[in-house]
Amino acid sequence: MMKIHKLHFLLSFFTVVILSGCTPTKEQAPNIILFMVDDMGWQDTSVPFGHEKTPYNERYHTPGMERLASEGMIFTQAYASSVCSPTRVSLMSGMNAARHRVTNWTLHRNASVDATDSILNYPDWNVNGLQPVDSIERSTYATMLPQILKDNGYFTIHCGKAHFGAMTTPSANPLNCGFDINIAGHAAGGLGSYLGEQNFGNKEKGGHTEPWGVPGLEKYHGDFIFITEALTIEAKKALDSARISNMPFFLYMAHYAVHIPLNADKRFYQKYLDMGLPESEAKYASMIEAMDKSLVDLMDYLDENKLTDNTIILFMSDNGGFSLRPRAGELHTHNSPLQSGKGSAYEGGIREPMIVKWPGKVSQESVCDDYLIIEDFYPSIIEMAGIDNYSTPQTIDGKSFVPMLLEQNKTTSERDLFWHFPNNWGPTGPGIGATSTIRSGDWKLIYYYANQQFELFNIPEDIGEQHNLTEQKPDKVNELALKLGNYLRSVDAQRPTLKVTGELVPWPDETSVIHQ
Repeated sequence: MMKIHKLHFLLSFFTVVILSGCTPTKEQAPNIILFMVDDMGWQDTSVPFGHEKTPYNERYHTPGMERLASEGMIFTQAYASSVCSPTRVSLMSGMNAARHRVTNWTLHRNASVDATDSILNYPDWNVNGLQPVDSIERSTYATMLPQILKDNGYFTIHCGKAHFGAMTTPSANPLNCGFDINIAGHAAGGLGSYLGEQNFGNKEKGGHTEPWGVPGLEKYHGDFIFITEALTIEAKKALDSARISNMPFFLYMAHYAVHIPLNADKRFYQKYLDMGLPESEAKYASMIEAMDKSLVDLMDYLDENKLTDNTIILFMSDNGGFSLRPRAGELHTHNSPLQSGKGSAYEGGIREPMIVKWPGKVSQESVCDDYLIIEDFYPSIIEMAGIDNYSTPQTIDGKSFVPMLLEQNKTTSERDLFWHFPNNWGPTGPGIGATSTIRSGDWKLIYYYANQQFELFNIPEDIGEQHNLTEQKPDKVNELALKLGNYLRSVDAQRPTLKVTGELVPWPDETSVIHQ
């Protein structure tokens, strides 16, 4: 059952209106802000996304998230992919990663980032990412979310990290993806520096150094400003243009934070040193609070301009927190009580902090314990925008979570969720490797391609995934392996091959392991 309980853009704009033929006809449609954080873990906040506070919730200071949660709904079981590109492609297309085949992170055109492996060869996945045209090799073609919104009268703004497609492909530029305005978005999924005095990773002041230099913020080069603040300033300027347009706006506020490198935001850094945190952890905490300050600034902007009551805010992260940084000699502990982190099939790699505020629709201080997955954002946002007549070339796997927001007697807990990562991210650690995974009710089954082994967990009873129940529950393993195998076949999912034989690794339900 569903469980709910309380707890410089003006010229650009006019050019866009003239060229698109759009008129501001959807004055009553809600404004939408999708606030996406990079590599933020489930525990990287003072807001508890479980049902009790943890030491990490006491460490970090995120008053903006606290404010948003008090005015909206927390989701305790919101899922994404374990690395960034699969998540962002699913978000913008509504497709599951097994279907769209952008299963690892993208950068250079036609170049795979898979690390080599002694056991497996990896498939020719869609290294060029998501594209708005069907003429790009090794890519997936789709009508992207902002294009749907733009076609229905929205003023669409991209701010921050894009990472939709490889360098030199159309989607490396968000303006080709349905956005009217692009602020600092390009092909890369990371940055060389958060610091203005380091030109945000560009070698020369006023220049652009590929791949890790951030473009479009040259006016801040040499200044003592953190990129998170610069992006927020520019986002508010874009919102000024949207207000003048008298059109509803969609702001995709996609921060580069809190992805590595670890750079201290001097506005917040000292307080964490004073708490006794090691330098690296104090830097990370300052980056989290800087991200949260951006959320505060945007909410204040809405209040000051009397936009709050007609603006939906969705907060989400693209994958689990990066847990490879050593702290006091420990690894993979930064998402505790969740196991592991970014790149892992365990909860630490895929469970995300999510909050939705929808004034007049979503109960304040509410919590939803039903689960959902990143591709669900596509149909949900379209429904929230009041759009019901659209078509796409892609099959949409996502399911709207609007009924969950409205606390209707409708649940998704019997629905199965799927993850597919037939790749080698590079780093090693618990749950990291080529895997396919199913979540079915309380149960989660992970299939490892390298050794054709399974792990079975009851998530509500074992959120830290410490107790593999495959031997105790062979029937459940068989049941879920069959569901997983059938789904992967239905979407023509790719598989690694075994180096020894050159043959494809068996589907989950074909491996001899579960028949022993």
